[in-house]
Amino acid sequence: MQTMDMMPFLQSMSIRRVTLFVRWSVEWTYHISGMKYIIPDGMRALLVMINQLKRADGNIMISTLGEADGTPSGNFLLLDGKTFEPKGTWPADGKVVKFNYDFWYQPRRNVMISTEWGSPSHIKKGFNPAHVSEGLYGNSVHIFEWNSKKHFQTIDLPMPLGALPLEVRFLHEPTNENAFVGCALGSAIFRIHPDKENPSVQTATLSASIPSKHVSGWPLPEMPALITDILISMDDRFLYVSCWLHGDIRQYDITDPSNIKLNSQVYIGGSIHSESNIQVLDEDYSEIPALYVKGRKIEGGPQMLQLSLDGKRLYVTTSLYKQWDLQFYPENVKSGATMLQVDIDPETGKMEINRNFLIDFGKVSGGPYLAHEMRYPGGDCTSDIWI
Repeated sequence: MQTMDMMPFLQSMSIRRVTLFVRWSVEWTYHISGMKYIIPDGMRALLVMINQLKRADGNIMISTLGEADGTPSGNFLLLDGKTFEPKGTWPADGKVVKFNYDFWYQPRRNVMISTEWGSPSHIKKGFNPAHVSEGLYGNSVHIFEWNSKKHFQTIDLPMPLGALPLEVRFLHEPTNENAFVGCALGSAIFRIHPDKENPSVQTATLSASIPSKHVSGWPLPEMPALITDILISMDDRFLYVSCWLHGDIRQYDITDPSNIKLNSQVYIGGSIHSESNIQVLDEDYSEIPALYVKGRKIEGGPQMLQLSLDGKRLYVTTSLYKQWDLQFYPENVKSGATMLQVDIDPETGKMEINRNFLIDFGKVSGGPYLAHEMRYPGGDCTSDIWI
């Protein structure tokens, strides 16, 4: 039996149907219960579409993708932390950014960083590469003053590596100046930090990039890794990166944030394993076997990540967003997503897939379900922020 020091909760994300489920709990017995939800009318009154959810200053703060008609318009919604009723939007000056997605803040340094996905009306139709060049997806991060709640700076990440900057994570040490951003389509990691010449502004430095694979049997001749989530361990030692298309989770040693190093790597599903019918043409590629856990073939690829506070157990789900799942991993939608555990060696950091742990959301009553984000009820590596 898995010890229950902190049991993950799953968060429901909806773009097409503007309903927020404040919390879904998933027990190891596959019991699912909706805790509370906010009806669509209350959300439409504020013209927002839900995306990421985090707690801020006793309230719940949610980043939004756009207006109710699908027009991109990045904003931040505040909910009462006890009643979950909408209280208004966060920015003091009413300024919205063109695109929005994730956000993270360091109160002691009076800074918040937000990222960009794209136009909601286009995201929900599936991914079209042409939309990137048409300006329907983002490549910028935005800097806000936390105390004044005002937009301060926009950093345009260089293309193509900066395309679709989704997740942002500050190091947990509250005075640390470094944050990392994972760019999905660009398959690159950028470090956001004060500029050496002018520390009052932030700058972006490329930390790592993952080359695309040359392939056949896929819609495009090159397949990006597609970084969809990043996570920093509570001790600020490791940065974990999920590559949804290539299928690997990468662990980088970030003890020196300015010089990160790949330390360990495991493969969970993905599009280029031995049973995928997609051929990798790169000469230096070694074929990766399909993953089976407890007799279940793992469909989809590693997507959202969550790490135990002691850094010994990394949890991963395999669904990104239903319309994109249908496009890239239709079998994942048909059979339901899975949640897996990766064991971490506390000394070396080496990762190893736990073959005895599996939550199969295709077998949950009422399923199949597409599990997305995981949260621990007592706080975790992707929500704990020191004031």
